Amino acid sequence: MRLLHAGHGRERIRHRAPRPVARRDVDPPVPVGQHLPLHGLSRHRRGRRRSRQRRTTHHRGASVKSSNPYGIVGAAIVPHAPQFLSLPESEDLEQVARVRRSLEAIGERLRALEPDCIVMVSNDHGDHFVTHGVPPFCVHVADEADGMHKHRGMWAIDGETGYALVPEMERAGFDLAFTMNAKLQTAFTIPYEFMGFGRDVPLVALFVNAYVPPQPGGRRCYAFGAALQTALQRLGKRALLIASGGLSHYPGTVHYPHPDLETDQRIFAEIQAGHLTHLLSYDDWELDRTGNVELRAPLILAGALGENRPPFTALLEPSWHHIYASAGWDLTEPAPARDPLRYPAMPPERARLAEAVLTLRTRAEAAERFLDDPAAFCQPFLLAEDESEALRAMQWEVLRDRFGIHALLTSGAAMQIGLAARRRQAG
Repeated sequence: MRLLHAGHGRERIRHRAPRPVARRDVDPPVPVGQHLPLHGLSRHRRGRRRSRQRRTTHHRGASVKSSNPYGIVGAAIVPHAPQFLSLPESEDLEQVARVRRSLEAIGERLRALEPDCIVMVSNDHGDHFVTHGVPPFCVHVADEADGMHKHRGMWAIDGETGYALVPEMERAGFDLAFTMNAKLQTAFTIPYEFMGFGRDVPLVALFVNAYVPPQPGGRRCYAFGAALQTALQRLGKRALLIASGGLSHYPGTVHYPHPDLETDQRIFAEIQAGHLTHLLSYDDWELDRTGNVELRAPLILAGALGENRPPFTALLEPSWHHIYASAGWDLTEPAPARDPLRYPAMPPERARLAEAVLTLRTRAEAAERFLDDPAAFCQPFLLAEDESEALRAMQWEVLRDRFGIHALLTSGAAMQIGLAARRRQAG
């Protein structure tokens, strides 16, 4: 049952919690300007007393640890320039449209993953965490927050998950601060809206200190992301992680019209190739000087993904004041296969064969015995017939590539036997 009523100058929506339903096929794409609720997410402003009572019961109840193995199932890096909303005459409207289409496409792909939790990481821009308390990491724990500028009005907040993250992150060594009254800046709401999520789809709003020294370093942000993934797994969440932040820009400084395109092209190329650990190569000074202080949100995403993998889509759009970058990852799909290692691990079942080849490599007298009688040399090692056959025939490439014997062993054994053979010829 839905009830609409006016309150504080805005329409508020309340309804009873929906009954559980069987999983259905993915919803059709969301038309521009419309927002469909996510699977298990949209609560449309439930009654405040009932919501608070349920939240209290949840936190005092049983352990939140779950067997759900997923944690983060999809992720995105997105820009949030205020010009996307204000659209001043200085903006290239076609460029803004391209960025919006990119974010809409990423949002459509991620909604199809049926998440039950959306975590967005962004940074304060001087509105809250500047003088009275500047935590490195902070989460919003109210059940709604007022937007700002053209996004004023209330936005749903998943404070229940936000609260639950605080002790989980403490277990991992991160003292996650929390707020109940911070406004939701457009750094959150612009990409959220562009991706097709409405005001009534609750989000977990995580702030990372990007602008006020001393900020958390790149490795600390990366480690925070890894801990966040573990925490979401423990909470049994099927989550999206959205890292909201521009590449180079210098708000409030004389450098604002001069973003560092050269550095950003290098960063974007590494992201596009899936080399997310490249982001760790920038120290605090480099992040500041290149205008990439907001790269801390993508660093958190990189740590949460925990592996180098290319995105399913990526876009770079340079403007005169920002470098916009967007990328999306579907973590339910296996990571693309990579070329095999030059030095792979040796198979456990080849231990005896590896020992035989090592003996040939390291002991000159063993090479002599092998030349005298290859079969007699192999016998004490109890090799399988195909292993013994390859070794007796000195098929070094077969031993290396088929049986997985380390290249240093096969090449060294071949050299030792060659030396022994030459000694015999010389004698």
